[in-house]
Amino acid sequence: MIRKIIRIDEEKCNGCGLCVNACNEGALALVNGKAKLMREDYCDGLGNCLPVCPEDAISFEEREAAPFQEEAVKQHQKEMAQKKAETATLACGCPGSSVRSLSAPKKVKKEKRAGGALRQWPVQIKLLPTAARFYQNADILIAADCCAYAYSAFHLDFIQGKITLVGCPKLDDVDYSEKLTEIFSTNEIKSVTLTRMEVPCCGGMAKAVKTAIKNSGKQLPLTVYTISAEGQIVAKEEF
Repeated sequence: MIRKIIRIDEEKCNGCGLCVNACNEGALALVNGKAKLMREDYCDGLGNCLPVCPEDAISFEEREAAPFQEEAVKQHQKEMAQKKAETATLACGCPGSSVRSLSAPKKVKKEKRAGGALRQWPVQIKLLPTAARFYQNADILIAADCCAYAYSAFHLDFIQGKITLVGCPKLDDVDYSEKLTEIFSTNEIKSVTLTRMEVPCCGGMAKAVKTAIKNSGKQLPLTVYTISAEGQIVAKEEF
């Protein structure tokens, strides 16, 4: 089809990469030090890249080009956001906050009581990205951090096979619902399990999770386990 699309003058291009960053659709890339239109079907012809070019190397032209693929671009944007989130660190540059997927361990027999079951890092809700590959089609465990100390088989009975999010609504003094809403709405989540302690402050964790599921607009199955200080499961609720 004949449509408006960008044209890059490689002789003028100085390879600064500003246009690549300005292209929200991910249609551009630097190749051998020059900007290049990699995907005609990702170029919407609106020209966000034009005003950022310091060498005036980008212009519009009308020519035969593949039609703009809006749905493919949306999927590509989602993948780019996930990749960016997975490589992000805190502003302080702390390497301990780098996002990592961990190899799923072989199932451990309960009598052995050995081997960690974490499938990703970090685990603190405050440090986790809102989009990452490990969330996709995952069963999510949201845990009040005291649960792992009170319940001795926590890795085996709860963490194993799940992506783990840990927090304390009292010590963090934040409302987790906003971030959890974004995680639930952005990613394809299969189910949510919440473990909380039998103390009033853990009610904030349960409220945040329920609010986040509601605000995400998704029908996510939720199971809530309440654990006593003696390490017993005293309640199980399904929603």
